Amino acid sequence: MTTKSLVAGLTAVGLALGATAWAAKPPRTSAKVDETAVSDSTPTFYKDVLPIVQEHCQTCHRPGQIGPFSLLDYQSARPWARAIKNAVAARKMPPWFANPEYGHFDNDRSLNQAEIDTIVAWVNSGAPAGDPANAPPSVQWPEGGWNIQPDVTVELPPYPVPATGIKEWEQLAVPAPFKEDTWVTSVEIRPGATAVVHHLCFDFAKHKPTTPYNVYEWVEVPRDDDGVAKTHVGSTPPREGIVVSRPVGSTVETRREGRPSVRGGNQFCYLPGLPFEDYRPLHAGVFVPAGSDIVVSVHYTTNGAAVVDSSRIGFTVAKVPPPKMFVSQGGGEGDAAVNTDSALNNSILSRQQANEKLAIPPYDGNYSGPPADITFKRDIELVWLRPHAHVRGKSVRYSLIYPDGREEIVLDVPHYDFNWQLTYRTSLKIPKGSRMHVQFMYDNSASNKYNPDQSKWVFYGGQSWEEMGTPNMGFVTDRKANEQELTGERF
Repeated sequence: MTTKSLVAGLTAVGLALGATAWAAKPPRTSAKVDETAVSDSTPTFYKDVLPIVQEHCQTCHRPGQIGPFSLLDYQSARPWARAIKNAVAARKMPPWFANPEYGHFDNDRSLNQAEIDTIVAWVNSGAPAGDPANAPPSVQWPEGGWNIQPDVTVELPPYPVPATGIKEWEQLAVPAPFKEDTWVTSVEIRPGATAVVHHLCFDFAKHKPTTPYNVYEWVEVPRDDDGVAKTHVGSTPPREGIVVSRPVGSTVETRREGRPSVRGGNQFCYLPGLPFEDYRPLHAGVFVPAGSDIVVSVHYTTNGAAVVDSSRIGFTVAKVPPPKMFVSQGGGEGDAAVNTDSALNNSILSRQQANEKLAIPPYDGNYSGPPADITFKRDIELVWLRPHAHVRGKSVRYSLIYPDGREEIVLDVPHYDFNWQLTYRTSLKIPKGSRMHVQFMYDNSASNKYNPDQSKWVFYGGQSWEEMGTPNMGFVTDRKANEQELTGERF
């Protein structure tokens, strides 16, 4: 299989993703509000179904979001009634993959059996509207398609994504919008062309005189005709080699040997299924020193159509420092998400990451990847887990081993889905000396419908047809207890 056909295979996979749970098509005729009288025992949209979809579905199913149709009102929902019934009865929607036998998650979006039964009974009864007077108040969503209402926004430069070819991870530095020390309390990244955004991540970095603004940089990865890297590196993106640079708005590329001028971690990310990060419920924030830069990591996957991505980043900020600070062990993608140069991060945990050893044999449907182990150097509160793999990811399990030898399964995802890279929010106090053991499993067989080619060895890398296993986690810690590490050695 050539690079061209491999990319085409991934394109076909990507085009199939959005149709997976919504195979049923609505009728072509427009929906009319059902005025038919129903018995008191018959579920109706306004009284019984709308409260369920407000709580579990409207985040995605509203204008400007990733859902293929809106669930804000009856007229929009009624044509999709049969598809809704089939998806919820099969537990395909809302997407939620945590094994309920382990852990407790504050953002569990799955429906309980009573909610499923209500929706099924509503559809089986003809999907009546009922009395609009019985509807709950409408959810007041932020304007402009945001999930959070930002205090500050940053517009990233437009990026022309070609129709075909391989795009490596690229780094871009832009000035942060904060002129004084700032506590960021939520972050949302809104890509303009979600169909081609594999990920879009960023971190804050101390500005250096040598930092070039508005210049894309990446390390060239020599690949064979199948798109496989000829030399397997231990980090994503590679840290050194032939550095390619291209100014924003230009097609002229220059090459030099060495290391990129800018490099940031992936603390804040847009991934499929990860729309925003909100620390306000945790009474926490992220400290950003005045004059910092934003270092963006962008990775696009071509899909046969040339598009221009115009992405935005939105922030809310605290007027006074919050009592807690948020710290992440990785935010989204790859080795760059794990090996952040943060003194505070390093004082909290140590890591053993073995992604570079990943080598999945052809036709192997149950390959056990190299495990990741994270040891905690102090007491800490775990607030979320966010496992990340690519299209051959099959399952993942986080197991916490306490200092006394007790073992607790914190998160078990028996059916990992690359299309929905969810965050599992929890609250778990972890004592010093504990160790988190994370095990990813992979399916490189024909039974994996997203597998572009089961006949190939698969190695670690940043492209969707390559693989990784990143055990991202988020923590909160007391702000005052960490002032020196926070202000003195953050960067």
